[in-house]
Amino acid sequence: MTADSAKPVTVPDFVDAKRRGDRLTMVTCYDYASARLLDATSVDALLVGDSLGMVIQGHPNSLPVTLDQMVYHTRCVARGTQRALLVADMPFLSYHVGAEEAVRQAGRLIQEGGAHAVKVEGGRRIAATIERIVSAQIPV
Repeated sequence: MTADSAKPVTVPDFVDAKRRGDRLTMVTCYDYASARLLDATSVDALLVGDSLGMVIQGHPNSLPVTLDQMVYHTRCVARGTQRALLVADMPFLSYHVGAEEAVRQAGRLIQEGGAHAVKVEGGRRIAATIERIVSAQIPV
């Protein structure tokens, strides 16, 4: 995506590339060492996914993953990332209870975890919640 592979990828860069129809690369990452390796490549973004429940913790699904665990893993990946955009998954129930709670939880991933943006799932049924998160100046 970026012409200068050493230049950090920002949220506006990511949005502009998407609007232009550029191909973007995003890889899931859960730890510092992997983040260092991936950040040295041309990957555009790293996603700290709640899939860590299965991949790292050995659960049958991602439901047991807590926000505290996501903050921890996001912080580990952030320490190893200087260039790639860092996106953190919001785990189950962290944005389903209400918009105010969702903003607080998303804020923790940004402030404590070092994410540049958050990822949610749910489409139109959570559109109002996404609007509240974005209005708090947290990229989704």
